[in-house]
Amino acid sequence: MSETNQAAENFLVPNATFFVELFAFALIVFALGRYVVPPINRAMAERQDRIKRQFEESEQAKAAAEAAEREFREQITDARHEAARIREDAREQGAAIIAEMREQAQNEAQRIIAAATAQLEANRQRVLTELRAEVGALATTLAEQIVGESLEDDARQRRTVERFVAELEKSGDGDGSGSDADADAEVEQPVGKSG
Repeated sequence: MSETNQAAENFLVPNATFFVELFAFALIVFALGRYVVPPINRAMAERQDRIKRQFEESEQAKAAAEAAEREFREQITDARHEAARIREDAREQGAAIIAEMREQAQNEAQRIIAAATAQLEANRQRVLTELRAEVGALATTLAEQIVGESLEDDARQRRTVERFVAELEKSGDGDGSGSDADADAEVEQPVGKSG
């Protein structure tokens, strides 16, 4: 019996409980390896893939944001250049419009001056015609009073008036006394020749 007791007490010799425990452990390890670990590994792999995708999406979003920022800055620069060009065009158009309006104003002023000059010339001619008629009538009346006889002969009357007016035009804007004396002398001459 001492040998059996020694064998029972020897811990290096496996007993039936050991084999059952070993079998139970192997069964648990198999069950864990077969049913528990693969879903955990899949979940971890999915999570790692998701994290990797998020990093990639984050990098893409960062690159897209940088590209958008570059494009925005380029658009701002282009907009500033376009605004400067538009301002310059507006300035040039304004100068052209001012020059055109100035030219139109000068043309209009010249047209108005020409029309006024023509109107003045027409008025001058009309006034001269009226004055000739009035001066002629006055000269005839004056000559009739000085001579004492009627100057009813139209041809003589017309010649007298024309000579008188011609002398007035020759003397220009000189003093009126010399013109009146010349007019009296001319009026007397035809009358003296006729008498």
